[in-house]
Amino acid sequence: MYAGTEPSDRAPDGSARPPLVRELLLVVGLFVIYKLGRQAANGHVDEAYRNAGRVWDFERSAHLPGEGAVQSLLLHDETLIHLANTYYATVHFPATLLFLGWLYWRRPRHYVWSRRVLAALTGAALALHLLFPLAPPRLLSAAGLVDTGQVYGPTVYGATPSTDSMANQFAAMPSLHFGWSVMVAVGLIVATRTRLRWLWLLHPLITLLVIVGTANHYWLDSIVVSALLAVAFAALRLPRTEPVSPPLPWPSASGGPLPTPSVPEPAVAAACPAPPYASTGARR
Repeated sequence: MYAGTEPSDRAPDGSARPPLVRELLLVVGLFVIYKLGRQAANGHVDEAYRNAGRVWDFERSAHLPGEGAVQSLLLHDETLIHLANTYYATVHFPATLLFLGWLYWRRPRHYVWSRRVLAALTGAALALHLLFPLAPPRLLSAAGLVDTGQVYGPTVYGATPSTDSMANQFAAMPSLHFGWSVMVAVGLIVATRTRLRWLWLLHPLITLLVIVGTANHYWLDSIVVSALLAVAFAALRLPRTEPVSPPLPWPSASGGPLPTPSVPEPAVAAACPAPPYASTGARR
């Protein structure tokens, strides 16, 4: 009966909205910690390439579809591959920030839950980046894939991965591009009631095709982040809305509740008059 979500036409509960300044500092702080953590994972180039070979061999032994099949579809049209690179470079962070901002303003309770899930997912991903450095398939010669960002543009990575000071290119496992997109879709589906809300699933679907087609991630990167997200969902449940209790009767002077007023029953209708032929005198 209580699904834990608010109807779309209900006014947002301002009491559930945390202070804005505190939330801004928290989100920015988490982002800075994550970026510094990714930079700390740099310097494991040889290990990242060895792990890439292991992941590639595991996917082939597990009969997962080749990443090249998706990339070949994008490479049929230069405009299409350029759009895929643009989507990868520009949608990831803005879409997540807009998602959190809208929830903060319109669905505060869902915002707190979504922020916690995203923080837990990102923290787990950072730990995995440190424990399992991984070169993306675009850098693995055995994969035979094209680095579409460098060839067609735009790209967010430097031309020399081992000396890239802006981003850690050896942190492919797991894919936060895919994990965050799934959280955005799930969060909006849970927080809204419109029949079209299921279209938000297009965001993670397109993201999956983009990260694989541009050779920035393996299929396994998306599988692992999905497993981490499932654990986060199980550990961090969305709190249910408390049901509204019926109002109690006003207490009487003696301290007890007033008796429920009785509703008088309708008076019984008068008996119908006897028909003329039922009179005592016999008619002649």
